[in-house]
Amino acid sequence: MKTFLAILTLGTVTTAAAQTPDPKVAAFDAYTAQAVKDWGAVGLAVAVVKDGKTIFAKGYGVRELGRPDPADANTLFAIGSTTKAMTAAAIGMLVDEGKVRWDDPVTKYLPGFELSDPYVTREVTVRDLLTHRAGLVNGDVLWYRNDNSPAEVLRRARFIPSGYSLRSSFIYQNVMYAAAGAIVAAASGMPWTRFVETRIFGPLGMTSTVATLAGTIGKLNVAAPHFRIAGVPRVITNAAVDPVAPAGSVWSSVTDMAKWAAFMIDSGRVEGHALLKPSTWAELFRPQTMVPPSGFYPSRELTKPHWTTYGMGWFQQDYRGQMVQFHTGSIDGMVAIIGLIPEQRLGVYVLANLDHVEARHALMYRAFDTWLGGPARDWSTELLAVYREIGAQGDSAQAKAERQRVPGTRPSLALEAYAGTYADSLFGRVEIVTENGALGLRQSSQLHAALEHWHFDTFRARWDNAWQGTAPVTFEIGAGGTVQAIRFEGARLGRVPR
Repeated sequence: MKTFLAILTLGTVTTAAAQTPDPKVAAFDAYTAQAVKDWGAVGLAVAVVKDGKTIFAKGYGVRELGRPDPADANTLFAIGSTTKAMTAAAIGMLVDEGKVRWDDPVTKYLPGFELSDPYVTREVTVRDLLTHRAGLVNGDVLWYRNDNSPAEVLRRARFIPSGYSLRSSFIYQNVMYAAAGAIVAAASGMPWTRFVETRIFGPLGMTSTVATLAGTIGKLNVAAPHFRIAGVPRVITNAAVDPVAPAGSVWSSVTDMAKWAAFMIDSGRVEGHALLKPSTWAELFRPQTMVPPSGFYPSRELTKPHWTTYGMGWFQQDYRGQMVQFHTGSIDGMVAIIGLIPEQRLGVYVLANLDHVEARHALMYRAFDTWLGGPARDWSTELLAVYREIGAQGDSAQAKAERQRVPGTRPSLALEAYAGTYADSLFGRVEIVTENGALGLRQSSQLHAALEHWHFDTFRARWDNAWQGTAPVTFEIGAGGTVQAIRFEGARLGRVPR
């Protein structure tokens, strides 16, 4: 009864339901509480939607370590890349109005848009932007804790290398979703943030949801991000996704996101009013791109799907004979997941404020099991084992790198000779500076690292943001005995002449 009363306080059950508590709800609540404990979550919130109603919505843990404020169903968390489905729906609304067509070239709406391959620039379509098949490798260096404006991020998309031929494969790509948001602005006459606020949040009654991290300023019920540093959860700083907002900048609660889930389950309708045409809603969920195992989630080891695809803002797989539409969201210290089985009018949404709390996947599948009927697996325990093995593999790779270090070497030059500015069209400028008799690296106003000598002319960048770990930086010495370039984060940055 204690569990039931907690749910009732959140306003997620009706008076009639109050007379006969649903045993499925009580069992799911107990399972979630145990999963929160097993995964060491700081704060977590979950909502379940069935047949158009929110039948469960509850928070667990706290908003911030060291403070008593509880995480509840109305606590705001970063929803990360579950934002992408909203951007796809926004494009769908403009398709319905005849202002955009799925297979129009991007340059029709963004004349200055340019990619590294002229053919791809000419041929890439709106649909390609939403399905991660534009042929580009990851370009997150353009925005992650960087100082580039949204306009500069899109301008420099022309420097993102090709990773495969247009539409021939799948590589997850946030910058292309930023371009989709720019199309929303160009076709509608209002910024993407204003569009989703007025055309999605408002009609759905998502009164607490904000479009960007900046929108959380002044809000009281907001979760803080956390990361395990040396095995101990600690509060860290938020990483704004605002420079590529349409890819993942929204902050919301499970109460509000349950409304979004119900809307998407109900063919894009809210209170009987259609915000999307049925054909457009179906197109969002239609498989568009095959996703290879390397581009999918480790949960596949347990669910063993027969196929994995991507729609428009949705990963897709089969599970227990049902087609699942789902997506995660991940940004420093925050995780999210949404999972829908529209044919069963079932949806689940999970938010948490500690990095790598993959209880989100476990709770999604547990909710599916609970409300589909039939046997329920202990997904939390099984996924814990999977992710512990992944962690062990990472530790093994780190140990291997340590063994390859050559002891007793020295840098070829005096430390001052390595200082300077290094640049690359995609990466931008990196400053190598001398600080208190050692070297430091400045990538942006938010990214600074101390450089520790590793071996020969390779140093290890140890980020001030400890949760970002370390990265090798190798200096290239030219024939004249001076530094010509650095190799860093997969890029070669040439030295800028003084």
